[in-house]
Amino acid sequence: MAHNSYVLILDYGSQYTQLIARRVREAGVYSEIHPFGRALEIIRARRPSAIILSGGPASIYDPEAPQLDKSIFEFDIPILGICYGLQALAHALGGSVYQAQEREYGRATLTEISPNSRLFEGLRESDITVWMSHGDKVIVSPPNFLVTARTPDTPIAALERLDGMISGVQFHPEVVHTPDGPKILANFLFKIARIEPTWSISSFIDSSVSEIKNRVGDAHVVAALSGGVDSSVMVALVHRAIGKQLHPIFVDNGLLRKDEAERVHQALEERLGIVVDHIDASSRFLHKLRGVIDPEQKRKIIGNEFIRVFEEEASRFPNVRFLAQGTLYPDVIESVSFKGGPSATIKSHHNVGGLPEIMRLQLIEPLRELFKDEVRELGIALGLDESLVWRHPFPGPGLAVRILGEITSERLDIIREADAIATDEIRKAGLYRDIWQAFVVLLPVRSVGVMGDERTYEYVAALRAVDSTDGMTADWFRMPHDTMAVISNRIINEVRGINRIVYDISSKPPSTIEWE
Repeated sequence: MAHNSYVLILDYGSQYTQLIARRVREAGVYSEIHPFGRALEIIRARRPSAIILSGGPASIYDPEAPQLDKSIFEFDIPILGICYGLQALAHALGGSVYQAQEREYGRATLTEISPNSRLFEGLRESDITVWMSHGDKVIVSPPNFLVTARTPDTPIAALERLDGMISGVQFHPEVVHTPDGPKILANFLFKIARIEPTWSISSFIDSSVSEIKNRVGDAHVVAALSGGVDSSVMVALVHRAIGKQLHPIFVDNGLLRKDEAERVHQALEERLGIVVDHIDASSRFLHKLRGVIDPEQKRKIIGNEFIRVFEEEASRFPNVRFLAQGTLYPDVIESVSFKGGPSATIKSHHNVGGLPEIMRLQLIEPLRELFKDEVRELGIALGLDESLVWRHPFPGPGLAVRILGEITSERLDIIREADAIATDEIRKAGLYRDIWQAFVVLLPVRSVGVMGDERTYEYVAALRAVDSTDGMTADWFRMPHDTMAVISNRIINEVRGINRIVYDISSKPPSTIEWE
């Protein structure tokens, strides 16, 4: 999609890179993340309004360290380097970077802020709290640069070239631990790069509707509808653009949550008047998954089978040339490594890494640029009910990646009931909107228990609940013990096949939110 103002974020591998993109969008400016190795290609093709270099874990002098191509400076585009991005800038332009033996991690206080700084314009002249997370540091600034801030441990905490076009900070303005970070980024965007804040959900709807209309013309579109937030919002958006030319197909693959079909009917057919075709393909999917244990293989099988089902169903409609999917931006980011090549895959997303190599339908992915919270905002703007828009995320492969090991009808029935109980009790406790995502995982182990004075040997299930903003990073949710106790008691007593519940207290990273 074309954007009048566009910020290119070059990713050097920081865990905070996606936060930079979100902060820029929150300021009303569209942004995208691309691997540092594609910098020149993207700049030539897109001519961004500004460039931000992310942080990263490398040391600039390591043999494999990502370097900044000096050709980037020939485009005369404003550049901001953050953490490793600052070090890469300084190194490329003739400064010196010190290889520290220990990391500086945590809060720090800026001092000696230059009154001539454009980055810190409008902020107080000292005692600005920032968040540091770095090993190396710049100790000699490049020629024609002014040191505009320091900390007691970092002699060069910020740099700005005299012409104002290139600047960098050693700290992370994108994280909440830097309270003035939004103002610093806004100064870069509006006072240095002079970008107009034109990005909003309203503008996204207008441009998306126009683009979808122009691309589709008089053709028809089938939409992959899973019943989750993403696919439901996608259907509502495409329907607004082309109306009856859209044919949403809801496939029951046998891997869905309890009462999923009824929720889809209420959300789209009753509320928005969108006719949905319901296809029961559960036996087909379960047959394909029989005996499969590897999670990557599960995802690819499900992704391929989804596409095949839609291609077959599309033949029932005239002039169908497109397939619409609810792919989100984090799906795209996680499927491409920051080095720019094929990802050292965290996991394949079924609608990114699991597609067949040859397809007879062209893809439409109107949410591909959006983070999860932006999708929710979009859903409300399109008229979807809040109860659907705020549903917890559900993976494309469904319960297949919440059952560790082989997928069977019996195990699906077990996890479906257990998950419904957990969701019910979380809602009753008033915690549902406080949690980004909560679900039950069925483990491939059994444990000994005692029920009714008899020995049992049944499955262990894990309860997982996390806090997050966009799903790219997450922390485990500190669920009240009383709620955990009720969930555990109900599942063990009401779901035949489970006799033990454990609680997952790992964060992302290093873990992922889903177990597979």
